[in-house]
Amino acid sequence: AGVIRFVVLLITLLGTWFIVQTYFDRTWKVVSLRSWLGKQLPRYECGNQKSCPQNHFAFKIISGAANVVGPSICFNNIVIMSSVKNNVGRGLNIALVNGTSGQLLKANTFDMYSGDINILDTFLQEIKHGTFVLAASYDDAATKMNDKIRAHFVELGSSHVSNLGFRDNWIFLGAKGLKNKSPFEVHIKNDKNTNKYDGWPELLEMEGCAPRKTD
Repeated sequence: AGVIRFVVLLITLLGTWFIVQTYFDRTWKVVSLRSWLGKQLPRYECGNQKSCPQNHFAFKIISGAANVVGPSICFNNIVIMSSVKNNVGRGLNIALVNGTSGQLLKANTFDMYSGDINILDTFLQEIKHGTFVLAASYDDAATKMNDKIRAHFVELGSSHVSNLGFRDNWIFLGAKGLKNKSPFEVHIKNDKNTNKYDGWPELLEMEGCAPRKTD
């Protein structure tokens, strides 16, 4: 009986080894063939689908998903805010970047449900001319928002902040001193008939190229 059990165990081990060897061998061949044929998709700064022209900064902004997955902000190929970095939170997540050098100036999160709105007001008032402002919502970004805060974002180039409501998702890139409305903004309403999640709309994602401030 002992000999039979040993033979069965040996056959099982050999069979397992054969299957694993075959699987990994085929996987390696597939990966190698795709690489040889050049089928791998190119990866650009911030993981964007397209490269940016000279004197432009690549960026990607992703809003939060419901109250579970936090937002992410990448600029000039550097992730400056994310759940992994543990520097995002409920409300508005905002990063300020020098429009000429692309250097991060400040990054902060503002609780728009139960936080002190005056802190955000001061933060926005102190933004200097030529600064990029990147914002991403998470959970609720509008309960505490008042007309004064909305006016600050309008000055930065926002077209949708006036309509931002409870649990809406919103992502935005503007700048202090912008003469026109920003083309970099996406907003989706919290609507129980269209929400992807129970009580929240789907997350938003936006990528693009922000022109470097040269004057």
